[in-house]
Amino acid sequence: MTHQDTTRSPGLDLLRSLAILLVITWHIPQSYYPFGTKPPGWIGVDLFFVLSGYLIGSQLLRPYTQNRCISLATFYARRALRIFPAYIVVVVIYFTIRSFREQPNIAPLWKFLTFTQNFGLNSLATGAFSNAWSLCVEEHFYLILPLVVAWLMKKPTVFKTSIFSACVFAFSLLLRVCLWIHYVKPLSALEEKIVLPVYLEKIYYPTYARLDGMLVGVLLAAISLFRPDWWRRIRSNQSLLLLMGLTSLALAVWICRDMHSFSTAVIGFPLLALSFGMLLICSLNWKKIPFQPEASTGAVLAYSIYLTHKPIMHLDHQYVSNFVHNRIFSLLIYPVSILVAAAILHLCIERPFLNLRSRILEMPLRIRASVTTPQRKSGQIFPAGSDTATFVVD
Repeated sequence: MTHQDTTRSPGLDLLRSLAILLVITWHIPQSYYPFGTKPPGWIGVDLFFVLSGYLIGSQLLRPYTQNRCISLATFYARRALRIFPAYIVVVVIYFTIRSFREQPNIAPLWKFLTFTQNFGLNSLATGAFSNAWSLCVEEHFYLILPLVVAWLMKKPTVFKTSIFSACVFAFSLLLRVCLWIHYVKPLSALEEKIVLPVYLEKIYYPTYARLDGMLVGVLLAAISLFRPDWWRRIRSNQSLLLLMGLTSLALAVWICRDMHSFSTAVIGFPLLALSFGMLLICSLNWKKIPFQPEASTGAVLAYSIYLTHKPIMHLDHQYVSNFVHNRIFSLLIYPVSILVAAAILHLCIERPFLNLRSRILEMPLRIRASVTTPQRKSGQIFPAGSDTATFVVD
């Protein structure tokens, strides 16, 4: 791909592909699963949050390792060219072609254009394109994190960063506790179909209650760049770290088996973030993985899949399942049609704008890098060229 170089991380590609696969499994109708039990695919969003925290955090923090400040204009332009084109196309289709919607009702257009759709989202009343809630969370993260980084890096200390991180974690955790007690607990004796929409609207969707994953990702990025000794110790025992990550993930999934429970809101979210953080660290050492081409393809198409998979499954159900009364066949149709639709969106919209972004924003950086080699200067926070993770940042 012309907008990417050869520094792709197979491990991160695998995690991103796994994340989008989990999201798809969550949105497949429950009746299609044996015994009517869905896998907890909703945790794929939490994996996306950890990945975003690590990748975007690294992108924002890396200039400080070379005694440079971040360019807010460049960062926001990169994010806009990455996110907006494909997203706007899908939003236009949702609002012009009603048959494209997986549900008849949709939130007002201004909420999608301002990325505020995740606040007050009632998935039963306005469920079409409801999965855009997580993109809203990401956008708020992109908007605020550069400002936080600029503030923290004025006088960077471990103590300052630790206190701020602890405050962010405590705020999100205590807020979920209060919201659950105030809104969900009074309904706990009622049926799940009544409790779940309230839980989703008040706790699951809002940005201010979903900071755990991104916080873990950003902290890992900071450690990898500014505390290389800590980073090497953390990565020194990959087998133990992988075992701990998988064990804690299994425990988190068990705790979250009742999605709207108090334990999920208080323990489940932080434990999921920590588990995915450990798996992310392990993945940075995975230079060769099974099905590597498929994982890279899934990672490249992940954003387009995220945007289109729900309406495509809806169209499959409407126009294919009516003629083929076989659930297994329908489940085979889903991945093929989703990949085709995502490939079209990626090749026609997403990729051209990524290439445009490369030409406009990244070429000057590559020219400078080819002309000068950064040297360590007195007072640098961290020597340029030190042992840090290699990856492609979106």
